[in-house]
Amino acid sequence: MTPASISSMEWLEVSVTVGNEAAEAVAEVLSRYAHRGVVIEAGPEGWNAGPVIVRAYLPADDQLRANKRRIEESLWHLDQISPVSMPVFRPVADADWAEMWKERLNVLHVGQHVVIRPSWRDYAPAPEDVVIRLDPGMAFGTGLHPTTQMCLVALEELVYPGVNVLDLGTGSGILAIEAAKLGAGRVLAVDNDPVAAKAARDNVVANGVQETIRVVHGSLSEVSGSYDLVVVNILARVILEMVQDGLAMRVRPDGALVAAGILADQESGVVAALKQEGLTLVERQQRDDWVCLVTKQGYRLD
Repeated sequence: MTPASISSMEWLEVSVTVGNEAAEAVAEVLSRYAHRGVVIEAGPEGWNAGPVIVRAYLPADDQLRANKRRIEESLWHLDQISPVSMPVFRPVADADWAEMWKERLNVLHVGQHVVIRPSWRDYAPAPEDVVIRLDPGMAFGTGLHPTTQMCLVALEELVYPGVNVLDLGTGSGILAIEAAKLGAGRVLAVDNDPVAAKAARDNVVANGVQETIRVVHGSLSEVSGSYDLVVVNILARVILEMVQDGLAMRVRPDGALVAAGILADQESGVVAALKQEGLTLVERQQRDDWVCLVTKQGYRLD
């Protein structure tokens, strides 16, 4: 199908069916070309079982043919790492695309009390629910990926009223927002991607926690002081680099560090590096091939 054949359609829908683990990587690829956002949609078996569908919409402009080719090439490369189906393209009328977002994004429950709610979805929260409003537009930090879900669960256990939190690689700001809504006294959310930092700021305001959370475009080197709780949901390689750059110094005595984005076969190397800096492993979660580690500063296992 050529751009001319859909000139009256305005948009081209791209949909990719993929397993949970690769969903956010696919969403990141699509977000490079779909400037109005990416949606990750539950499959027929639900959010946490079976495949999910990643959808985005490309403008039918002069770049459409080249963007389709780039998407197909990028997904082919991803498929060499984790199974990814080839994209399905479908023309969509301009008047329809916005409503299609809303139909396909649903309320997501994570852990004991966390609820991720699109702004247009009606939801009657229970008294103990921690409701986070996240709309389409930011690929990473949607709450679907196993690493994000494990961090959300860990923060439910670790955040207490007044705690000071550092969220490195904040993405959409989902973990920082959860910490604030659980009663954190101060949260610093940091990301070296300016697009992510802007998305996080927007989400912080949408959730009404801007008095608690400060979002910074930067990296570990721009962070000073120490925190009761530090969360790093990135990649094992980046976490190891941060350890070398003084990550452990940002954790107060008796404080905790949550590290995620780690594949199971990378766990031992990360644990060893953290232990060398005085951080002891006290808890771990695993979902599929992903591991989340909770370590504590100055903690001794007798």
